[in-house]
Amino acid sequence: MKIKQIHHVAYRCKDAKQTVEWYVKHLNMDFVLAIAEDEVPSTKAPDPYMHVFLDAGHGNVLAFFELPTQPAMDRDHNTPAWVQHLAMEVDSMDELLEAKERLTAAGIDVIGPVNHTIFKSIYFFDPNGHRLELSVNTGTPEMMRKLDEVKWDMLEEWSKTKKAPKHAAWMHAPATGE
Repeated sequence: MKIKQIHHVAYRCKDAKQTVEWYVKHLNMDFVLAIAEDEVPSTKAPDPYMHVFLDAGHGNVLAFFELPTQPAMDRDHNTPAWVQHLAMEVDSMDELLEAKERLTAAGIDVIGPVNHTIFKSIYFFDPNGHRLELSVNTGTPEMMRKLDEVKWDMLEEWSKTKKAPKHAAWMHAPATGE
C-alpha cells in the first residue's frame, strides 16, 4: 500500500466559529464542511463536538475540533513552542512578504522571513496557539541533490551520537557578498 495523499489534518480549537473566520480572513482558506455530533463515531464516547474543515488549496484540508465539555486546551509543555507547527507553502517571495504585511497589519506577531537556504519562512500563531509557518521554496536542484545524497548518513550518525551531523553544514554557512 502507498498513501494516496493526506485526507486532512485535525487540531483542536477553542472556538470553531472564530477559527474558521480567522483562517478565511488571514490565510484565504475556504470553509468547506462542518460536522457536529453528540457521540464520537469511532469510540462511541458521549462527547459533543463541532468539526470544521478548511480547504487550503490543491486538496489540502485543515480541520479543527471544538470540544466544549473537555478541559481547556493546552499545549505539551515538555516540547518547545517552536517545534509543533503546520508549514504551508506559498508560490513566491512576493506572496510571503505580502502575507507578512497583512498579518502584521492585523496585529499578529510575525517572525521572519527566516532563511533556511532551501526555503524562506515566516512564523506566527493562530488564535488557538497553534504555530503556523508560511514558506517559499528557494532551493536549487543541485542543493536538493546534495541533501538527498547525505540524508541516510545524517540520520544514522544522529541515531548514534544525538549530535547534529555536519554533512549539510553548507546550508548554514554565511553567504558571501550579503
